Amino acid sequence: MPNTVIEQAPTQVQAPFDVARLRQDFPVLAREVHGKPLIYLDNAATSQTPQQVIDVFSDYYSRYNANIHRGLHTLADEATAAFEGTRHKVRAFLNAEDARQIIFTRGTTEAINLVVQSWGRKTLSPGDEVLISMLEHHSNIVPWQLLAAEIGFTIKVIPVEANGALDMAAYRALLSERTKLVAVNHVSNALGTINPVREMAALAHQHGALILIDGAQAAPHQVVDVQAIDADFYAFSGHKVYGPTGVGVLYGKQALLEAMPPWQGGGEMIKTVSFGAGTTFADIPHKFEAGTPAIAEVIALGRALEWVESVGVDAIGEWEGQLLYRATQAAGRIDGLRILGTAPQKAGVLSFVVERAHSQDIGLLIDQLGVAIRTGHHCAQPLLHHFGVDATCRASFAAYNTLEEVDSFIEALNRVIGMVR
Repeated sequence: MPNTVIEQAPTQVQAPFDVARLRQDFPVLAREVHGKPLIYLDNAATSQTPQQVIDVFSDYYSRYNANIHRGLHTLADEATAAFEGTRHKVRAFLNAEDARQIIFTRGTTEAINLVVQSWGRKTLSPGDEVLISMLEHHSNIVPWQLLAAEIGFTIKVIPVEANGALDMAAYRALLSERTKLVAVNHVSNALGTINPVREMAALAHQHGALILIDGAQAAPHQVVDVQAIDADFYAFSGHKVYGPTGVGVLYGKQALLEAMPPWQGGGEMIKTVSFGAGTTFADIPHKFEAGTPAIAEVIALGRALEWVESVGVDAIGEWEGQLLYRATQAAGRIDGLRILGTAPQKAGVLSFVVERAHSQDIGLLIDQLGVAIRTGHHCAQPLLHHFGVDATCRASFAAYNTLEEVDSFIEALNRVIGMVR
């Protein structure tokens, strides 16, 4: 039977959203796949990159390739200025209080591991509790499990409701004086559920706990204000927000970061090193940025954030809401298709299974029609097992997708389902 849950129509974008002009910034969107125009709907895994960001790499390596911070020559000065300029752009993007609260990492995964290995290793003890949600990506589960096995603290899981929304009553009940940290995603990569992180932060703080928010799926789609949320830690990745792979961000409150020990040692993160007197460490953020960083990638991240803000984060989110609504309405009319994740608050993710059809078969066949979606467990195996499935098909939307692409996706999906049944 088709789905009976129909999402409420989103508010229309107030100003015209010129998606045709916007698409001109993305060279990959002009290519064909298997002789068909590419329809790229795997944005929750990796968004495509505008030419303005691609150009950063050629510009950097052809004009001012140099190591940063330590050089006195012109190229080093230019590279340092561009690199640190991105730190200030990220500060503004997240509305952080100070650029020193912005730490560059290789992605959200490394940012979470930094908190685990620095804050967690120093702070947590047997008898303490860390709350994570059923919605989490493996990167916000496995690092905590590894440390818990070593130290002996307890991990408790916040359950989800049947529609994929977080069970807030259960969350309130799990919080106690033993809770030291709540680690939760802002938006579920597998279902698109938007969690009420501001309320969750307030409740955690009432119990003396901190909150770490995985913002990988939120930063590209909605305005993030870490001060308004009152986040203790917030992480996101460059490659989800129209930037390059290999770079990400950890925001932390200043007092927390200053009290945390380094988690990697090497150059750049020191003040002095001595065999006799030992080592003293640099101030934040450099204490957490050992070695030569991904310089070009960081600069390119800054350019990606400029591109996002030139379009408007709110406008992007509203447009993606229209895409999701159209896709949800159409997919809900397909016999035998079940949508997973129908929470009232969702980002642009449509996750589904089809009766008597394997998700991998659907993914492979729809690719032959030029449509790129993701199939599998989406690094969220506990969540999918909770819903009784091993894998889903996932279509996820970005600013450059069109309503016509949604229609073509649904048409291709109907064709493929007819082939596999």
